[in-house]
Amino acid sequence: MKKIFQALILCGFALASWAQSVPALEQVKADPRKAYGTDYPYSMQTYALTKAPKGYKAFYISHYGRHGSRYYWNDMLYRDLDSLLTKAHAKNQLTAEGEAFRTKFMAAKTELATSVSELSQLGWEQHQYIARTMYNNFEDMFKNGGDVYAISSLTGRCVLSMASFCQELTQCNPKIEIREESARKTLDGVKPDDRQNPNYQKFPKSRPRFEANRQRFQYQDNLREKIVSRVFTSTEGLPGNMNAIGSNLINLYTSLPSIGHDGMMGNIISDEEIAARWENENLGSYTWVFEPRYDMIPILRDIIKKADAVIGGQTTRLADLRFGHDTCLGPLTVLMGINGADIDPEDPYEVKNCYQNWQTGKASNLQLIFYHSKKPGQPVLIKCLLNGQESTLPLPSDLYPYYRWEDFKKFYTDRCDSVTATSNK
Repeated sequence: MKKIFQALILCGFALASWAQSVPALEQVKADPRKAYGTDYPYSMQTYALTKAPKGYKAFYISHYGRHGSRYYWNDMLYRDLDSLLTKAHAKNQLTAEGEAFRTKFMAAKTELATSVSELSQLGWEQHQYIARTMYNNFEDMFKNGGDVYAISSLTGRCVLSMASFCQELTQCNPKIEIREESARKTLDGVKPDDRQNPNYQKFPKSRPRFEANRQRFQYQDNLREKIVSRVFTSTEGLPGNMNAIGSNLINLYTSLPSIGHDGMMGNIISDEEIAARWENENLGSYTWVFEPRYDMIPILRDIIKKADAVIGGQTTRLADLRFGHDTCLGPLTVLMGINGADIDPEDPYEVKNCYQNWQTGKASNLQLIFYHSKKPGQPVLIKCLLNGQESTLPLPSDLYPYYRWEDFKKFYTDRCDSVTATSNK
C-alpha cells in the first residue's frame, strides 16, 4: 500500500509538471515578444491560484525579484549606433527606412545617453503591479499589518524597484511596516557574487550537458544581414562589421518596449523574426544561467534561514523581499530546479522544455508562499510562484502545488551542502 501511495504522489507530480504550461514554441508563437528573452517586459498578467488545503492559511512570503524594465545596460550600444548612423547619413548610405529610424533615434539620443541602465517608468509600474497583486492574493495575511524586511543589491535600478514595490505595498495597507536596506552586509541574500560582498565565495562551475552535442541543433540565421540591408545601402567605410551592426540593431529593438520607444525602428525588424531565432538564443541563455547556479547557494540558504526564524517563532515577519538581477534569479531557478530547470538534458532540442529565457525577463520574480494549519501538529506547507504562476519543484507532493516545508528544507539544504566553495576572495 505504501508503494502504491508513493507512486501516486510521483504520478501526481508528473501530471502537474506536464500540465504546467503550453509548449514553449507555442507560447512564443502566441506572444512573440517572449522571444526577447531577458529583455521581455513583465506581462503584468494575473493568474488564478489553487485554493489552500482546508484549514490552511498563508502566513509568510519569501520573495526574489529582478529589477524592472530599464534602459540598455551598456552605454556602448547607444554610442556605437549614434556614430554609425551619423556617418552613414553623412555618406548618404542610409535607406529611406534607415533615415526615418535615424531621425527618431537622434530625437531620443539625449534621453538614451543620460539614462543608461536606469529604471524606466514601466519598470517602476511593474513592481507596483507585482506588489498589489501579492497583496490582493494574500490579503488575509496582510490585513492586520505587520513587519516586512526588504533588501536590494547596491545598483540604483534595484533600489528603486524595491522602493516602488514597498511603497505600493504600504499604500495597500498603511499598517504594514517595511524596513528597506541596500548594504554590503546583506549581499549574500540578494547578490552573493558581488565582489563587494564581505562574505564572497567562489563556487565551482560546470557547463550543461547539451553543449557537448550542440552541433546536433540545426540552425541558420541571416537576420543580421537582412536588417542591415534594410537600414543601409552600403556599410563600406562605416564602423563595425555586419555582425556587430546587426547585433546592435537587434539589441536596441528588443530593449525599446521597456523604455516607451516601441515604434522607433519602424519595420526594420519584426517580433516574428525575433521569434524565429528564439530556440537557438535560448540555448545560449541556458548555458548562461546554468554555469553559475551554485553561486546562488547563499540566496537559497538565506531563504531557508529566514523562513526557519519565522516558523520557529524567532520573528513575526510577514515577508522577506529581495531585489536583484537576472544574473541571480536565472541561476537560482536552475539551482532550485523550478519547472525542471535543473534537468540538464543532453539533447539541445530538449532545453526549451526545461528552461525558457523569458522567465528571467524584466521584473521577473519568485515567490515562496508559506501556509500553516489551525490544527496543531500539521505540517507547514509551501507553494512556489514564478512570475505569478504556480510552479513545480523537484519534490514529491500529494498536494501540488503545495509541498511540505520539511521536505523543501531537507532537499535544498542537502543540495547546498553537496557543493563546496573553492575559495573566498
